[in-house]
This record gives sequence, C-alpha cells and structure tokens, in this order.
Amino acid sequence: MGWNAARKLREQGHRVIGVDLKDADVIADLSTPEGRRAAAEEVLAAADGVLDGAVLAAGLGPGSGKGRNELIAQVNFLGVVEPLTAWRPALAEADRAKVVVIASNSTTTVPAVPRRTINALLAHDPDKAVRSIRLLGQQGSAIMYAASKIALSRWVRTQAVSADWAGAGIRLNALAPGAILTPLLEAQLAQPMEGKAVRKFPVPIGGFGAPEQLADWMCFMLSDSADFLCGSVIFVDGGTDAFFRPGDWPRPIPLRGLPRYLWKYARGPQR
Repeated sequence: MGWNAARKLREQGHRVIGVDLKDADVIADLSTPEGRRAAAEEVLAAADGVLDGAVLAAGLGPGSGKGRNELIAQVNFLGVVEPLTAWRPALAEADRAKVVVIASNSTTTVPAVPRRTINALLAHDPDKAVRSIRLLGQQGSAIMYAASKIALSRWVRTQAVSADWAGAGIRLNALAPGAILTPLLEAQLAQPMEGKAVRKFPVPIGGFGAPEQLADWMCFMLSDSADFLCGSVIFVDGGTDAFFRPGDWPRPIPLRGLPRYLWKYARGPQR
C-alpha cells in the first residue's frame, strides 16, 4: 500500500523520501531505537527541515518465530510514533501539513485484546507489552498485532487534536484497511489453515481490497481536500467493521463525561 502511494505521489509531481530496509532513499530498520533515530534524522536532512506530509505505512503482521511479538510492537507502534514525534517540528514548518498513519480494522475485529498490552505500548514499553501476552501461545502474535494498531489509533486520536499537532496546523489521521491483497495477505492465504480462516472472515461486499485503492485514499488524505480532516480513523474494509459493530459507533457522550462548558448545550433550551 505504501509503495503504491509513493508511486502515485511521484506521478503527481511530488518529491517522496522513502524509508525501508532496502531499495529506498533512507535505509533504516524501524525495529530498533537506532534505526528509528537514523530514519528520523536522515529524512529531516533530506527534506531540509520542512515536511509537507508523511505516510507511516511500515508494519508487520502476525506470524510465528522467536521474537515476533517484540518486532510487531517495535515496528507497528514505536516505528510510527518515534519518527513522527521527531518530524513534528518539520511538519509544523509547512503550510497545512498532512499525516496519514496506517492502522487496521483489527482494532475492532480481534476480541479480547488485553488492556494492559495496549497501555504498555502507549507507555513506550514494548517489553512489558510482550510479557503481558506471554501465556497466549500461537494466538499471541495476532493479539499483539491488534494491540499495536489499537494503541496507534488511540495515539493518533489523542495527539491529533492537541496544541502540538492541530494547533500547529498539522492534520493527523489514520486509515484502517481491512483485507487488502498485499504480499502479506498473499502469504497468509498460501498457508492451508491460515488461508482458510482468512477466506471465512466476514467481508460484506466480498473479496479483497486492492493496494492501489488504499493508495488513492492516502493521496486524498494528503491533499488540500482533507484540510478539515483531523483525528479520524477511516475504515476501508469492505464493511467488516460495520458487520462486527453496527450499533457501537457513533456513541453519544454520557452527561458525566461532558466538559463543564458543554453542559448547557446538552441540557437543552432553558425556560
């Protein structure tokens, strides 16, 4: 998805600074603190301290193997939050900069994600997050993946409306794809058991999304048309999120949760 977004942006005449493990303008490993610092510093140097936008699309999916959960935590959460935090001043230097973070519809479709795992990630403690799911066995990586995307979405929602981001003219939003036919999904489909489970997962309109379609969404969210978009998590998943929680959202704010200055509006006209 990120590769297609970069291609489309270049075709539109934009200069794109790519970050990846190989074949990119900036070579960096986002699974390590050193790699994240190098990515942040080299991008800032290449951009001369001003960034008009950013797409944070690097990520790892569930899988087997030693250390997988830690890699997911490091790349999917810290690999987004740390570079973005370092780039914030450069984004503030631009005129109405836009940032698109790639979340996932796993935020609302994976059950029983421990709150302590999400909170550990938000506290920038990946080791604690890994320990919190150590007893889940083979299901652990799917839970860690969902936890990383939940933590990321909450970080976006919290930061987007703050003085440091919205107050500095930066529009920060998240895109939550569903089953998109990327190499990651193709590898899952190639596994007999995993592929069977993926094909049974509810997608109301059927089939899988195309990476090019998600790239179009990213380009839109980076454009002037998205000037009024702030703190949103946009689901592009063929209806899966709506299938699982048709009545959960939008949800009214309870009176006890209202800021004091909104009470008079919630209580209605005064006689």
